[in-house]
Amino acid sequence: MKKRYRIKKEKDFKLMFKRGKSYANRQFVVYLRQNDEIPHLRLGISVSKRLGNAVKRNQIKRRIRAFYQIHKTELKPREYVVIARNPVKDMDYHEMEKSLLHVLKIAKCIK
Repeated sequence: MKKRYRIKKEKDFKLMFKRGKSYANRQFVVYLRQNDEIPHLRLGISVSKRLGNAVKRNQIKRRIRAFYQIHKTELKPREYVVIARNPVKDMDYHEMEKSLLHVLKIAKCIK
């Protein structure tokens, strides 16, 4: 993912948590925020150390990034922060994809 599509700075995450709207299911929490300055979507990912070692956490992050790469044309251009919850560590990619689509449909972010 290119730099302009990422949310990496702590101040950006704090702004999302403060001003963004959250939607959740058992596996993910998604914060959304409309940003008129940026015409494309931006993604931030948070995976807690409670979900496993570094290898497992990075695997979860790669799968979330892959989901957004595949579905970026279907998603509205907003800022997204995805927080993975505990059940995610035992899921494969297709289950994660289904769960993320579910949360994004609740949030009405799919075109």
